[in-house]
Amino acid sequence: MPTRLISTLLITAVACVALIGVSAAQPPRFPLPLEPEGSVGEAVWPAFEGWFRNEDGTLTLLLGYFNRNEVSIEIPIGDDNRIEPGGPDQGQPTHFGSGRGWGVFSIVVPADFGDQKFTWRLTANGQATDVSFWLNPPYFVGPMLDRANGNVPAILTVGSDTLQGPPGGGAVASETLSTRVGRMLTLNAAVTDSPLEIEPPPRRAGREAPTPVSMTWRKYRGPGEVVFNSDQSEESDSATMQIDFETLEGGTTATTATFSEPGEYRLMLSGNDMSGDGGGGNQCCWTTGYVDVTVAP
Repeated sequence: MPTRLISTLLITAVACVALIGVSAAQPPRFPLPLEPEGSVGEAVWPAFEGWFRNEDGTLTLLLGYFNRNEVSIEIPIGDDNRIEPGGPDQGQPTHFGSGRGWGVFSIVVPADFGDQKFTWRLTANGQATDVSFWLNPPYFVGPMLDRANGNVPAILTVGSDTLQGPPGGGAVASETLSTRVGRMLTLNAAVTDSPLEIEPPPRRAGREAPTPVSMTWRKYRGPGEVVFNSDQSEESDSATMQIDFETLEGGTTATTATFSEPGEYRLMLSGNDMSGDGGGGNQCCWTTGYVDVTVAP
């Protein structure tokens, strides 16, 4: 199972970069080796993470991003956030949290898709980046099983849905809820995981053991700010809420979300095991789900 380092993805994106807009826009540049992320004014890079086959014969292309800013960036669907052909809206996020977002959405194509290509373009801080992606053989991945140790994705329960693995194409929400601006909305979810077939080697002395299983709420789309709270997390009033569990059995959570403006929102929930966010870049093993929320004034 290939591991796709972010540097490889960025090199691919750089080859496709095209500057748009007036002369005041700054062309993106490839970051230097070991260069720290910027605080503001940096680009947001789209990332193609791989593709895999589905049981019904269709194929799924998996995508994420790398926001090099220390702050979140909002990029509405349109000229600055589009996927073509068939777009501009192919289910991609409009809210880009700081850092790397792994496996945040996918596009399902028919079995006869062949060598057709998509291009995802993002423009942030006057810097345009894009990546072309297709059924590129070296990018074939197995997100449902790590054959090295038998690891499989954690299982999420959201609403009446039981989810395991990357999001399906079209990003269908597991729940559709409603609330009002400033009112706390309760989000119920559960996560659990199974033990590895092959136990990992002992960790070196002084290294902290990874969290057995966790779930993380994030904003995915929407016009205003979203603030999460949970009694089960050490954080409070956070725009991203991670809840850790001490055993693989996981558990159930009741997280609250508060919205600053009316409109249509989508929230993303990720379930991770000890391999970490996005499987640590290994494309296995994590689970992603969505909840849609209509917020009235």
